[in-house]
Amino acid sequence: MTPLPEPTLRPALVADAPAIVALIDDLMPFLTLHPDGAGAERFIEHCRQPAIEGYLSQSRYAYQLAHIDGELAGVVAMRDNTHLFHMFVPRALHRRGMARRLWQAARDAAIAAGNTTGFTVNASLYALPLYARLGFVATGPKVEMDGIAFVPMRMALD
Repeated sequence: MTPLPEPTLRPALVADAPAIVALIDDLMPFLTLHPDGAGAERFIEHCRQPAIEGYLSQSRYAYQLAHIDGELAGVVAMRDNTHLFHMFVPRALHRRGMARRLWQAARDAAIAAGNTTGFTVNASLYALPLYARLGFVATGPKVEMDGIAFVPMRMALD
């Protein structure tokens, strides 16, 4: 597999919401307990355009987009500089280092903005191995609710 070129990163704008929603929609089978989303309607609603536009318009959410050759290569969002709220990478780029690049950009921005304590994430079961490789540690058992499953995780800053 050829190495990925270095992505271009930029802050996301409200106008980017449709592209972010399209990426999340394609990944929804990895996020919900049932591939068709049954039972996860509440969660899915929080991933629709009105919700994403709302997050993008609030200062407590810091979204960044990555592009490679003009194509969306991923999105990452931090809430309150401490909680990794969203991180999505197109399927074709899974397991190619893009998520690590997104995480590093989000982490660096949060630290520059004053985070001195650490980070949390609610890791989907699909992404759990990735977060463990990044240095997150589970802080509780798997949680199943509203048609999704996740593991709460934390990473302390040394």
